Amino acid sequence: MIRRDSHMGLLFKIVLIGDSGVGKTNLRSRFTNDEFNLESKSTIGVDFATKNVKVDGKVVKAQIWDTAGQERYRAITSAYYRGAVGAILVYDISKPHTFLNLDKWLEELREYASDDVVIIRCYSIC
Repeated sequence: MIRRDSHMGLLFKIVLIGDSGVGKTNLRSRFTNDEFNLESKSTIGVDFATKNVKVDGKVVKAQIWDTAGQERYRAITSAYYRGAVGAILVYDISKPHTFLNLDKWLEELREYASDDVVIIRCYSIC
């Protein structure tokens, strides 16, 4: 979702997608708060954080949505794909099945997100 925030300029919604335990929460925490927690727990449902970033002299608010990777939350998180301008597909390079599962995440993203969503693939090591 790109929308105008009267105080902050533009607002961009970006979703993190991937299997449980691949590092989505720490990716969000590192970007928004410059924090990393080896003991972070699995996200339940959806959580988000924001960070203001200057782009070409303008302030842009990035809203980073951290979606649960467990199957039981798939129905909840699919609604959050709508309105996203960006999606980061995350997998753990030390767990090959998480890379193979990106196809199902991409399929779900394409079903619920707009056609012009920008998609990035990112690996982590957990």
